[in-house]
Amino acid sequence: MQTMPAHAAHHDDREIETIEEFDATVSARGTLAGHRVQGVDLTDRTRELLATDTAGAVFLGCPMRENAAAKVRADGALVFPPVPDLPFDPYRGLLYSPDELFASLADGGYEATPDARSYAWFQRTRADRDIFASTLRAVHDDSVSDALDELLVGAQVVGVMGGHAMARGTEAYDDAARLGRSLARSGLTVATGGGPGAMEAANLGAYAAPHDGEMLTEALRLLAKAPTFTPSITAWASAAFEVRTRWPEGGTSVGIPTWFYGHEPPNPFASHIAKYFANATREDGLLARCDHGVVFLPGAAGTVQEIFDNATPNYYESRGEPTPMVLVDRVHWTERLPTWPLLRSLARDRSMESRIALVDRIEDAPEALERLRG
Repeated sequence: MQTMPAHAAHHDDREIETIEEFDATVSARGTLAGHRVQGVDLTDRTRELLATDTAGAVFLGCPMRENAAAKVRADGALVFPPVPDLPFDPYRGLLYSPDELFASLADGGYEATPDARSYAWFQRTRADRDIFASTLRAVHDDSVSDALDELLVGAQVVGVMGGHAMARGTEAYDDAARLGRSLARSGLTVATGGGPGAMEAANLGAYAAPHDGEMLTEALRLLAKAPTFTPSITAWASAAFEVRTRWPEGGTSVGIPTWFYGHEPPNPFASHIAKYFANATREDGLLARCDHGVVFLPGAAGTVQEIFDNATPNYYESRGEPTPMVLVDRVHWTERLPTWPLLRSLARDRSMESRIALVDRIEDAPEALERLRG
């Protein structure tokens, strides 16, 4: 089973994203010249800043005392100060955790959480067409993409896509959770759209991977008390945190949700959450990073879009070797939403047939994926 650090080492070793990295760099190198310090609180590092060369450095959203800020500016560093009264940090250096996005859930309900407040800010500023707000969103999303790339260095990523309407307590949800567990136990990093339904089930399965089989069975029973995120996101999320509290130290996986669909909360079982404001950036980034294949569970318009978003670069060979694609539920993809015939026709035109498969059952997906990967 593959594990992931909070973030991977940087290729050029110039980015500093934690106070521990800051201290280690100052101690080992004695200089911050040319470094990028991202979202680190430096209010207690005034002595180090005053004594260290910071020529050409960039400080992104790093709180610091005024005398330290004046000194680093005099050195020739660029200082982008924190933006007050924002419910998110646009310069963040690491991905979100469930605890961070759902902070204050127990005290004030979902409406009090940073996730809900960020969505409310997005709704308000999007309507205002404020150029400063759109710039903050763009900077935030680029920071998230950078953190996601660093996290996934060396990871073998497999995507699990599917509809948000898949309810806890159903056979389909249970099967999707077992799929996520199977993929994680085979050494793959599970990545989903990060929302409820099939996405949550796959992240739950990856979370359950280090535990014994009874853990997942019992977790599914507990979650069924709050089948969907409507009418109460608070109850839905609280049930998930009950599972996380009872079985801590779950396996790692990635969720990539968006505030564009802010009525859908992120699920708390993805250990690393790359949440975006721009849905187009999120969709393309999610699929592009699934280099070891994608499993498509039954879904509606969003899942159909993801199928062809993934098929398009395969068709034009813009990723080199086509990414394996497994569609689950023959009836769904040939009769209810006849996506498979069109996908197969495209595949014939570009010799993609050896990289796509249609299976009847979720439990058949891991074997089909392994076969397509060769």
